[in-house]
Amino acid sequence: MNIAFEKHNGLVPAIIQDESSGEVLMLGFMNEEALAETQRTQRAVFFSRSRNKLWRKGESSGHALNVREIRVDCDSDTLLVQVQVVGPGVCHEGYRTCFYTKLAKDGAATVTEDRTFSPEEVYGRSTQS
Repeated sequence: MNIAFEKHNGLVPAIIQDESSGEVLMLGFMNEEALAETQRTQRAVFFSRSRNKLWRKGESSGHALNVREIRVDCDSDTLLVQVQVVGPGVCHEGYRTCFYTKLAKDGAATVTEDRTFSPEEVYGRSTQS
C-alpha cells in the first residue's frame, strides 16, 4: 500500500491508541523510515520535527509502545496505531495519555488526570517550560 507521505512534507500523523481500552494516548508523526522501522520492530518509532530525526518511544523513559495493529485512513495520509503500553504512561509530562487537559466551552482548561509517573525521576529534569 502506498502511504501519502507527500501530502505533508514527507510526514503522516500517527494516532496512538491503547489496543485494550481504545483510549487515544498521543499523536506523533512518521516518515517512511519511521514507519518501516515500526513495522520491522513492532515498536513505535516516530520522526521528531523539533530534532529532525527518528526517535523510538521509550528510548529515554523505558515506556515503550508495542505495536499490535496499524490501520490507514481512507485518504492514505493518517495512521492509527494500536499499541500495548509498556510502563505507567506515554506523555513526557508524566501522564498516561497526552490528552489530559479538557477545554470548556469558555476556553478554561482543566487537568482531568493524575500523573502516573514523575517526569523528573524518569528523565532527570523538569519537563515544564
